[in-house]
Amino acid sequence: MYKLKVATGTDLAAGTCNNVSIVLVGVHGESEVHQLPHQWNNFISGAVTEFNITVNKDLGELLMVRLSMERYLKFPLDPWYCSYVTVTCPKGQLYKFPLYQWILKSEEIPEGKGVVITKNTHPVLQQQRKLELGIKRETYKWKVYAEGVPHCIDVANDDPLNLPPNEQYSFQKQTNFGLLSYSTGLEAKLNGFSFNTDSWHILEDIKLVSSLRKSQYSDIVSKIWKEDTFFGSQYLNGINPTLIKKCVKVPGNFPVTDHMVAPSLGAYTNLQKELQNGHIFLADYEVFQGVPANTINGKPQYCAAPMCLLWKNPQDQLVPIAIQISQIPGKMFPIFLPSDSEYDWLLAKIWVRSADFQLHEVDTHLLRTHLLAEVFSIATTRQLPMGHPVYKLIIPHLRYTLEINAFARTKLIGPNGVFDLALVTGNGGVQVLLKKAMAEVTYSSLCLPDNIKRRGMEHIPNYLYRDDGMKVWAAIESFVANIINYYYTSDEMVKEDPELQAWVAEIFKEGFLQNKSSGVPYSLGTRPSLIKYLTMVIFRCSAQHAAVNSGQFDFYSWMPNGPTTMKSPPPSTKGVTTMETILEALPDVSSTTGGIGTVWVLSNEPMDRRRLGEYPDERFTEKTPQQFIKKFQQQLSEISKCIQERNKTMRLPYPYLDPSQTENGVSI
Repeated sequence: MYKLKVATGTDLAAGTCNNVSIVLVGVHGESEVHQLPHQWNNFISGAVTEFNITVNKDLGELLMVRLSMERYLKFPLDPWYCSYVTVTCPKGQLYKFPLYQWILKSEEIPEGKGVVITKNTHPVLQQQRKLELGIKRETYKWKVYAEGVPHCIDVANDDPLNLPPNEQYSFQKQTNFGLLSYSTGLEAKLNGFSFNTDSWHILEDIKLVSSLRKSQYSDIVSKIWKEDTFFGSQYLNGINPTLIKKCVKVPGNFPVTDHMVAPSLGAYTNLQKELQNGHIFLADYEVFQGVPANTINGKPQYCAAPMCLLWKNPQDQLVPIAIQISQIPGKMFPIFLPSDSEYDWLLAKIWVRSADFQLHEVDTHLLRTHLLAEVFSIATTRQLPMGHPVYKLIIPHLRYTLEINAFARTKLIGPNGVFDLALVTGNGGVQVLLKKAMAEVTYSSLCLPDNIKRRGMEHIPNYLYRDDGMKVWAAIESFVANIINYYYTSDEMVKEDPELQAWVAEIFKEGFLQNKSSGVPYSLGTRPSLIKYLTMVIFRCSAQHAAVNSGQFDFYSWMPNGPTTMKSPPPSTKGVTTMETILEALPDVSSTTGGIGTVWVLSNEPMDRRRLGEYPDERFTEKTPQQFIKKFQQQLSEISKCIQERNKTMRLPYPYLDPSQTENGVSI
């Protein structure tokens, strides 16, 4: 007598009316096929149903269970979400078989202990893994989205409904996301904003759109957006905190002189001294050179590749001291200064903010979190079987990524999507910018400690992205190290794991396009190298995505702080800018509405959330890894408490790397 428990998932659509059968497979053979009793509530959503089956021999140590489904009466065969199966053997041994997947017809579930394949692995498990990966590789195929860009999932029409069921939103999440998107668009249309192609006549009228939705911090941003201190602080604690770098020498094509910046620096120092002291920083948007500009509502739009020099003043504030709205110096592109007229300086900063918006959305956000997370997800499914410990470790951080990315390719960056209708990089600019940005992606830029050091940002004060991010990175790294050192007892095991090496090689090929100059590994030979690599993957899919996604509405709902496009060319002379020319340069009403509505939807994670470190799916069945998970959760809780306590004292808090607010993966 073998005692079974079969658990169905809790999603409203998880249950099935199919006939379900099971085969137990052990080292001494396998049982015959047992059809489990069919009662109306055995496999409904949330059910954990017990069954007893009799086998005519002792199967010995159990290796896997084989589930299969057939139609019940004349009902159509419907998918079933099976969470897990447990089996208690006649002698009392308990075996757990975690699945947490949709079953369409049949599935072989290996016993829950994480197994690194070796020559001593039981032949039944070796065969099961080959069969599993063979089936998945037929379903999950790569395709080229654009030249020079990470490859993506090959799915018909990029329609999320054509994705494999395991990649689609749950019923709750899909319903919530759909209602949020629909209501946001409908409200803008009913108020007449979506079809209004006029320029704004009064700056404050922009609040008519942004006030349709409000966040805790959006009002604060609308009040302080003109302040130089706030402009500078966004490079440290805004939505794009990874661009700025220490400047040891002002670029030759940015001819800033001591005379220009003397009013900003004061009488007791000069530009050279501040460069030597490490107090000068640079934000350079060179990547925009050659990116074509969109045409919106029949009007040509404009983008630029500005450079902005910033100074850490004695009050430890980061402030802009010079802006050139081009990579080419000359009379047509003057260097704007805080000592210029109010509107000259304001418009120059707006041009920088518009470039920062584009770079953030296309490079920092889309490329370096969404598209890379999709590569990690596809490669994981194709190369790592569900019994592999690395699969168990990272699969929770890849949940729903393919769904949101397919949505983005159709509704955001696809034809007639939001980018085409409202952003200067629409209608072809996105693909060009992605290719140029991809050429600059390096392994060190993806690993937070290396990234901070490479940009010379180790010591600048009030850099909360760095401070909070390093704590979260360390917690993830410690957790990963515990898991890896538990399953891999030597560097040799890492080097000789064929499934792991195939996974790393496929990511390098399909994601980083075999660019060896990027420094991204294409094989791993030691446990420390594997730990760093996995820490990068998990951090990028969780914390990094939260840092560059969750605050979009906070910072961009006041459109002048992040214009989606510019309707007038950059100013070529000083002293002629007025508020009227600024309003004429800003996006029109419909573009503003599309931008604000989009960042509202993307800043609000729909239902069915899982915070960083939450693992309700018990994929690790051994006690030791489960203890590692608890320790990780305790570390994250302490980090969260520290961040929340600090934020109580801040005018504009920085909550975006608070683990209690961070999603486990890229799912919005």
